[in-house]
Formats: sequence, C-alpha cells, structure tokens
Amino acid sequence: MIYIGLTGWGDHEDLYTHLTNKKDKLITYSSVFPIVELDATYYAIQRTSTIDKWCRETPEDFKFIVKAHQYMTGHSDYRTDYTSIKEVFKVFKDMLHPMAKQNKLGFVLLQFPPWFDCTSENIRYVKFAKTMLEPYKVSVEFRNQTWFKSEYKEETLSFLYNNDIIHSICDEPQAGIGSIPFVNRVTDSTAFIRLHGRNVHGWTQKDLTSEEWRNVRYLYDYSQEELEWLKRQVEILKHKTKDIFIVFNNNSGRHAAGNAQNFIEMMDIRYTGLSPKQMKLF
Repeated sequence: MIYIGLTGWGDHEDLYTHLTNKKDKLITYSSVFPIVELDATYYAIQRTSTIDKWCRETPEDFKFIVKAHQYMTGHSDYRTDYTSIKEVFKVFKDMLHPMAKQNKLGFVLLQFPPWFDCTSENIRYVKFAKTMLEPYKVSVEFRNQTWFKSEYKEETLSFLYNNDIIHSICDEPQAGIGSIPFVNRVTDSTAFIRLHGRNVHGWTQKDLTSEEWRNVRYLYDYSQEELEWLKRQVEILKHKTKDIFIVFNNNSGRHAAGNAQNFIEMMDIRYTGLSPKQMKLF
C-alpha cells in the first residue's frame, strides 16, 4: 500500500479555503490524506489529552508519523528541562500511548542533525535510541553525507536492516556534507520517502533567524518531470517492500499539498476510509 501525506496539517491553507472554523483543519486534512508527519512533537512533548484529541479527529485507519523531540536527536540540550536523556525518552513514549492504543501510530522519526556524522559513538547512540523507543517502530534520517560515502553506504544500510530500523529515503538539495543523496533502498517491510524539495540556495543560506530559515529552506515546487521521476522510484520500491509512506515537506511556499495531490493522481490511487468531506454552506 502507498500512503501519501504532508508534514503537519496547519499550514496548508489551500486545503482550508472553505473552513469557517480553523479548529477543523485536521478533520479536513484527513479527508484528503491518509497519513501525516507530526512535527509538533519535535518542539514540545504534547499532552496525552492533545494526542487523544488528534486521534479522535481522524478516521480509523489514519496514521501519524511522529517526529522525535529535538532533545532525542541532539539538536539541543535536554538538561534545560530534564535530568537525563532516558527521562526524555520515557516522557515521549508515555505521550505516544493513546496513539499506539488506537493503532494510529505509524512509526517514530529520528531526524538527526547535519553534524551527526558516521562515527562509532553515533552508531551506538542510534542503537540506544531505537532500544529506548521499543516496542514502537523507528525510522532514522541522516543529514550528514558520511553515512552514504562509498566506503560506508552498504554498512549503513546493513546496520539499519539488522536493527529493524526504517531507512528514511530523502530527496533534498545536494549541497555538501549537510545533505544526503537519494538512496532508493529499503531496510524494512515499510519504506519511507521524505521530499524536502531541491532549493540549494535556501538549503545553504546562513545567518537567518529560525523563522526566516523555515521560510526559505523548503521553498520548492516539484515539476511534472520531477514527479514522474519520483513515480519511477516508487514503482521500483513496490517490488521490494510491503508499505510505502511518502511525505511532502516542501511547504515554505505552500507547494506540498498541490504536489502531493498531483502525485496521488499520477499513481492512480483512490483512498477509502478518509474523513467525510467538509461541505461548503454556499
């Protein structure tokens, strides 16, 4: 099965032009897409009541890909809020309980930063993180080219396979050590593709605030030719794995929703079990 969705549901305004109540965004989103990448969990551990609410607002078969908190991937120092990194993992897992109980947790995404390179220490940390998140399924996204250098590529993929970790296949600008190539290989019965766009200039801009960085980094509109290329890659994966999750993250210019809907049509997919469409009053 091929599942296509977006990162988050709040910013895709083209989906919500008819809404009178902005609180209905997730309900409307889940009438179009069967999955979403939950990025709010990267910035803050959510209340279990909030997680439960999101589960209630989505249909029975809807799935969340939950992004690990920034403390869990070394983007910032956990000691500002917690006494140990193990405590962070415990609180995060507790947060996921209502989602897992309702069978709406797809898997947890561990997206490591560009400075997380291929070293023995970092390999041990990936193993540690995976163990701390058990029994939940985990995907790992590397953002440092060393993991896929010719001398390490096969070992990286074998490491993920041997540890039951989903390989996050990335389409992103090829902009030096802080980006990785598109490696169309699977390490699990689930494949995962994240599409960040190909805006090299935005990807490498310096001296920006976090808000400015988000506004330019993923500013990209996939062309029809590029989506055709993606379709060929997905067709290859279909013969190698059971399920394929695809997330469009190119939303700085609000292109993600349109690209994803176009790609669903190109793949001739007709999803069933979505939320009922919200009706316009006039």
